Amino acid sequence: MNLHQFRFVQEAVRHNLNLTEAAKALHTSQPGVSKAIIELEQELGIEIFTRHGKRLKRVTEPGRHVVSSIDLILRELGNLKRIGEQYSQEDSGTLSIATTHTQARYVLPEKVASLRTSFPKVNVSLHQGAPDQVARMVIDEIAEIGIATESLASYPELVTLPCYEWQHMLVMPVEHPLASRTRITLEDVAAEPLITYHPSFTGRTKIDAAFAARKLQPRIALEAIDSDVITTYVRLGLGLGIAAEMAVRDLQQEGGKSGLVVRPAGHLFGQNMTRVAFKRSAYLRNFVYTFTELLSDRLSRQTVERAMGGHFTDSDI
Repeated sequence: MNLHQFRFVQEAVRHNLNLTEAAKALHTSQPGVSKAIIELEQELGIEIFTRHGKRLKRVTEPGRHVVSSIDLILRELGNLKRIGEQYSQEDSGTLSIATTHTQARYVLPEKVASLRTSFPKVNVSLHQGAPDQVARMVIDEIAEIGIATESLASYPELVTLPCYEWQHMLVMPVEHPLASRTRITLEDVAAEPLITYHPSFTGRTKIDAAFAARKLQPRIALEAIDSDVITTYVRLGLGLGIAAEMAVRDLQQEGGKSGLVVRPAGHLFGQNMTRVAFKRSAYLRNFVYTFTELLSDRLSRQTVERAMGGHFTDSDI
């Protein structure tokens, strides 16, 4: 048996037993993947997968144990590589970060710049996607660290830590009737056409939950994943914007000079928590710990190490 066979089995499972897609991910041929898996099964003396013709149908009971062992072997192989890089390359290499557009655009630039100042030999690779995609990239070891508000804590394969809290903000033209209100209610907001995030992004679930709890039906005029798109359509008069606090700080500081005003909406939709995630049992290099410390004062190296060792809950922070 060999590592190629292990990787082929792992990718087959990751791609829902579709060997064509697994072969594409591995930059090889589908017959080659199929042949390698059969050879591993013959060597082990068991079937890892049941088949219908040439198609894989499901993972067998012994196959589940094989897949679990393969995941462990390949994870530890990745750890060995990172340990080697840590001690042979003296704090150089690549930090791969999976995150959402909002985090990449409005939160991470200063943090990445600070990391590069401390570790000039470290390159940074940003992978952007929806929160579930962020989680999957960390699990699949495309990224070492994931940063998102939604979804990360739902994956048992990940160790997640609270990073920072933020609230949604209402964005509107300076002449909008709600701009002069000292306190805006959820009923006021529900009466307006709304421009906000796609349901899987940037705390949208909190927005939907707040309306549902009051049995209100909001009028969503436009959904986007980009906060700049939200403010652009607010300027065009399509509706009232609901955007992340960190995305509209410049508008808030301008105080209406740009034609838009910003009002806090934490009392309407609650607070949101952005989390950082690591793959469970992964080996983290020095610059990964430094980057987490740059993200939040609460994420010391000691805290992250305790969490990776399984000795941590959110209440410890």
